[in-house]
Amino acid sequence: MDSSDKGGPVLGPLVAGVDGSEHAKRAVLWASDEAVRRHHPLHLVYAADTDTRLLYAPMEAIEQIRHAGGELLRETASMVSERYPGLTVTKELSRREPIASLHAAAGNNGTIVVGNRGLGGFNSLMLGSVGLKVAAGASTPVVVVRGSEGAPAADVVVAAIHDEHDLDCARHAANEAVLRKASVRLLHVWNVLESVGNVVTMLDAVDEVARDHVRTLSAVADRIRADFPGLTVQADAEKSMSAAGVLVEATRHADLLVMGGRRSPGYFGPTLSRVTHTLLHHAYCPVELIPRHGKRTPGGEPQ
Repeated sequence: MDSSDKGGPVLGPLVAGVDGSEHAKRAVLWASDEAVRRHHPLHLVYAADTDTRLLYAPMEAIEQIRHAGGELLRETASMVSERYPGLTVTKELSRREPIASLHAAAGNNGTIVVGNRGLGGFNSLMLGSVGLKVAAGASTPVVVVRGSEGAPAADVVVAAIHDEHDLDCARHAANEAVLRKASVRLLHVWNVLESVGNVVTMLDAVDEVARDHVRTLSAVADRIRADFPGLTVQADAEKSMSAAGVLVEATRHADLLVMGGRRSPGYFGPTLSRVTHTLLHHAYCPVELIPRHGKRTPGGEPQ
């Protein structure tokens, strides 16, 4: 099945950051595997940040940085080509800093892939610093590669669904599941205390809130089943005091978690929610963040 035939978002080319760390190497290999599935090339980026360094570093040091970056790109590309001989691999030695380099390389439809920690050319690329800024400021999907190397396939892609504005996120997850010949699990987690506040003891109100959450999830699931008729779609609505805890646990049995990235419009500047932060730090599988463009719903924090 070609995912582009299903009316969902087309999965674009892969852009992977290279910095010499083991975490970045794992991210590059994950991106290579994904590029083969998508039938797209892989673009490797080393951010030398020489534009900034020119202000204080001698030209000899700048040349050494460029040479080291070029060598690392060649070694990484050779490693990828050896493992994936049919994959087209391109290389870029960027003069810019890491965040701008990756965003520019991704363009309008690329998917950025980073490791959950790093060093070297990416100035300690780890979540909480550069990695989080790459994810928070991206206008295209970002994958943070987490989980155990060589873990057996679970044949499930999980999509975290907060509200109806996550339909695009669910479609991305469905496309990823089609590529993997896997099923998709749409998971919606809601907190009764946040939903009904002071009327939490009123059982009728709680029941109605629960029905509203189920209706929201069912509407998204129905659209995915209509767009992807050959795909197995599981829809689960769970009540919990911790949405992050439920989602982290779900990643134990998933090949990929797909969720909304930035907070919705109305927040100041590019940022990520508490739930997203938790998943990026503690998930047991790679996490793909899809930029959200819908409105913020009252009484709930976007994931």
